[in-house]
Amino acid sequence: MNRGAASGRGSRPTRRTTGDPYGLAAARPFLAPLLSFAGLAAIGLLTFSLLTGSLPFLPSRGTGGDGPGNPGNGGPVVPGRTPSPSAPPVVNPDLGIDGQLVYAKAGNLWIQEGTEITQLTKTGRDAQPAWSEDGAWIYFIETRRTRVKFPVAGRPVWYDLSYPILSRIRPDGTDREAILSGLYKAGPSKQYTWSFFIRDPAVAPNGASVAVVSDGPDPTESNVVLGLVNVAKKRLGPLGLPENAPYGHQDPAWRPDGKLLLYVRNGRDGARGAPTIWRYDVETKKTSRYSQPGYTEPLYSPNGRYVVATKTNALGTDIVILDARNANELLRVTANGQAWGGAWSPDGTQVAFLQLAGSTTDLRVATLVRGANGDLSVEEIEPLTEFSGLDATSRPAWWGPRPTPAPTPTAAPSTSPVP
Repeated sequence: MNRGAASGRGSRPTRRTTGDPYGLAAARPFLAPLLSFAGLAAIGLLTFSLLTGSLPFLPSRGTGGDGPGNPGNGGPVVPGRTPSPSAPPVVNPDLGIDGQLVYAKAGNLWIQEGTEITQLTKTGRDAQPAWSEDGAWIYFIETRRTRVKFPVAGRPVWYDLSYPILSRIRPDGTDREAILSGLYKAGPSKQYTWSFFIRDPAVAPNGASVAVVSDGPDPTESNVVLGLVNVAKKRLGPLGLPENAPYGHQDPAWRPDGKLLLYVRNGRDGARGAPTIWRYDVETKKTSRYSQPGYTEPLYSPNGRYVVATKTNALGTDIVILDARNANELLRVTANGQAWGGAWSPDGTQVAFLQLAGSTTDLRVATLVRGANGDLSVEEIEPLTEFSGLDATSRPAWWGPRPTPAPTPTAAPSTSPVP
């Protein structure tokens, strides 16, 4: 969510957040939001910025297709062409999916079932979809623009401001509803307006709250940290968790039973970002470190046994599978430095993720198997969309009824789907 530039003269209002709140100069293979300030300038421009050289306009390292035998290729390069923002995503006709997968393109949400896609929103302002546990709602972040007045050194100054709204919509596109606006009122008579960030919605399994990262409800007093939005009361409450100020938090993810909440606590190691996954116990309200530095975007598998995450290194980002108990890395799904944003299939046997494909962002699906000794492996990686130019800062979200566990076989096969 980009903050609008000032349209008036003078300095910008002061706020506590400074620097890069996410500490992710090396966390993503695309250009995106970073909070930056200069001197007294304290209006944030939120972009995720990756300095590893894995930028979306650079050509892919390979020109062939993806797969377990060729994991380093990013897909075919199409010189001199860019996808049309108004065109629907191009779905692989040979790869149907179970359940419903929602993703974003050009600020609009799309739902895919099987090989059929349907446009869910048409505002050009929507991003970061997340399903409710029962599949009744898709939560997302809408960004609107308005003109506001805010004081600097005691003198009101006019600004063009972009602000977020936590919203939700039914999977059939009806009942669109705003849950929480990022607009913030200040001044003795509440005559001034500013805004706070709302990002990375993650709906609690009971549907009563949504975890987000935000510097609200008062952006002059907080960094971008983990909080909970009460859906019924439409109110944001920060959790007061530890942080490496001013880098803040990101990427909340609930365990399926709702007892634990993963999130990323950002920091720095010299000039590089050092994001680390932490774990919040809802009952005890205590936190503990879950992973070593270098991991972002955690998401529990449907059975809670695994966590898919994005691993960062000097060359870019890759999709990995972690042990949910101790964050031991069980499987490197990709090895091309150009993949991020993993989402589990409803049955936990596949992971969809974003990847640079030539010069555009597309979706890939990895099918996982578990050997007789319990080791995980990638059976195949296939393109789900082709040359579609999806929104790189919006990870996909996958929903579907969870299958009834099958009876334990008397003789286990050499490999079996995961889990």
